[in-house]
Amino acid sequence: MPSFTFIDLFAGIGGTRLAFERIGGRCVFSSEIDKYAQKTYIINFGDRPVGDIRKVDVKNIPDHDVLLAGFPCQPFSISGVTKLKSLDLPHGFLDEIRGTLFFEIVRILKEKQPSAFLLENVKNLQSHDHGHTFKIIRDTLENELEYDTYVKVIDGRFLVPQHRERIFIVGFKKPRVFNFPDIKDEKPILKNILEKDVDPRYTLSDHLWRYLQEYKSKHKSQGNGFGFGLADLNGITRTLSARYYKDGSEILIDQGEGKNPRRLTPRECARLMGFPDSFQIPVSDSQAYKQFGNSVIVPVVECIAVEMIKCLNDPRSLKLVWKGQILYPDA
Repeated sequence: MPSFTFIDLFAGIGGTRLAFERIGGRCVFSSEIDKYAQKTYIINFGDRPVGDIRKVDVKNIPDHDVLLAGFPCQPFSISGVTKLKSLDLPHGFLDEIRGTLFFEIVRILKEKQPSAFLLENVKNLQSHDHGHTFKIIRDTLENELEYDTYVKVIDGRFLVPQHRERIFIVGFKKPRVFNFPDIKDEKPILKNILEKDVDPRYTLSDHLWRYLQEYKSKHKSQGNGFGFGLADLNGITRTLSARYYKDGSEILIDQGEGKNPRRLTPRECARLMGFPDSFQIPVSDSQAYKQFGNSVIVPVVECIAVEMIKCLNDPRSLKLVWKGQILYPDA
C-alpha cells in the first residue's frame, strides 16, 4: 500500500497513530496537551507532541494527506454531561475549554485542505443536545468545508474482548464512494489477554470490596443497575473508562473462593485496547488507567485506515456527481 502522511491531533498516547503507521503512514505532526500522555507518546514514538493546539499557528503545521483527531469527548459523553450539569456548568459547544476544540480541527482543515480525515468520539455525540451538536459538526464539515462525510458507530467487541462503541467520522475532499470495513468477529475472550502472575496489589482490599458490594446492594434494592461488574472470563468486559483508576469497579476479575476480586493490570488494559505488548508504559498505574481508558481500540482504527487509504488510491471510488456537479476521475 502506497505511503502517505498524516497529522495526529489530540493524540493521547498514540493509538490512532499506531494504527495508521501499521499500514504505511508517516506522522508529520502531533499534538497532545496532557504531560503524562506526552511521556508515553515520546517513549513509544520518539517525538514529543506539541502541547496546546490552540496556540499553534496553522502555517507551522506541515502539509499532510490525512488529518486524524480523537477530539475530547467529555463534553459529549453521558457521564461528562451528567457531571457538568450537576455542577451547573455548560456542556457540548457551550463548554468553552473543551467543546470548542472541534473548531481547532475546522481551522486546520480549512487551511491545509488534506485529502481525508478521520474523527473519533463517543457514541453519545450523535444524540447530545437532541442531535443539535452533531448537526453543527456535520454541517460544518460538509457545507462549510465541503468534505464528503461518512459516519458509523463501531463496537470493538469483535476484535478485542471489550464492549466499546465509538463513533467514527470519515471525510474526503474529493467526494468518494466509501464503505466502512465489514469487521469479522474474531470472538475474542477475556481470559486470553490476562497475565499469568499478577501482583497482589491489584487485589481489592477488604474495605473497598465491602464498600462496592454494599453500594451495589443498595442500588439494586432501589431498582437500579449501578455497581461493580465481575467480568466473564469466557466473554467480554464492559467499557473501560478513564475513571478505572479510582476503584476498578466496572471490570473486576474473579479470583476464586476466599479471595477478593482484582483490578486489571495496566498491561491487561493495554491488551484490552488492542495495543501490542511491545508498547511501553512509563507512567504510574493511575495515569496508565486514564490513558488506556481514553484511548482508541487500535485494530478497529487500523481496519478503518485500510479502507480509507484504499479508497483514496482508487480512482474508481470518485463520485461522478456531487452536489449537482459532474466530476471526472482525473479532476
